[in-house]
Amino acid sequence: MLSPTFTVTRLDTTPPEFIKSQIMQMVIDYVTDISMVAIAPSNPLYSLYQYGVGHEVHQYLQAMDGSLGLAVELIVALDAEDPSVVIGFLLCLPVTEAAAQDAPSQDRLNEHPTHQQPAVLQDVERACSVAYMAVQTARRRQGVARAMLKLMTDRYPHAELACFVPKVPVFEALGFNVLGARGPQVLMNTRTRQSEGLLAVLDVAPIYSSLEVRQIHSYLLKQHGKRAMTDAEKQRDRHIDHLTRQARLFANDRLGEAGGQKLNGPRLV
Repeated sequence: MLSPTFTVTRLDTTPPEFIKSQIMQMVIDYVTDISMVAIAPSNPLYSLYQYGVGHEVHQYLQAMDGSLGLAVELIVALDAEDPSVVIGFLLCLPVTEAAAQDAPSQDRLNEHPTHQQPAVLQDVERACSVAYMAVQTARRRQGVARAMLKLMTDRYPHAELACFVPKVPVFEALGFNVLGARGPQVLMNTRTRQSEGLLAVLDVAPIYSSLEVRQIHSYLLKQHGKRAMTDAEKQRDRHIDHLTRQARLFANDRLGEAGGQKLNGPRLV
């Protein structure tokens, strides 16, 4: 019998630096795959999204200390022979028990900061959403993603994720069902409906309006020129529009009229 080549572990507090740094490198390396924008490496805006998505994941990892009032958990896959090597990660957002109308506003969070994670669902089936997941290229097709998802669904049976159309068969084979289209991606769930709990996510708008992003954009503008940057933005927008149409048509084809139903969105924090 073959020995396992990796182990999977769940963390609910901020990970040690050696794990965090390797996750950040994977985000940079695989930003095309894991970002909703699906920015191509050939696009001059690529490095801007490497920073933006990387900073978002960094904030999620920092939020694991409870400082943002977000429920965040992390699953990592480590090499069995060298446990200091991260070969995959899954960032998971548990659904909290507060009803959406009772959710604290950003102002209330700022006025009364909490350093405790919000309570996850107890009275109904525990639910969560996958924020980000990636596996090292050399370790794909070895069951790493399957093992991380299993650890997650063992704890949160009602699980949700979003992916691009070509990846739908992969997640269907792992027990996820198509619920509909959400922007450029297909929303999938281990059940045939969304959870009724509250899903809080980071508001990424401040990241992309930050001084750092403006500085990166200015540098890219000097490097490539105004026309090339305008073309890059148009190319990005056309690609997102294409993916959005593709996801909507796929959902409509798969679900009929139900494919166009309104899906619940997360609450920005």
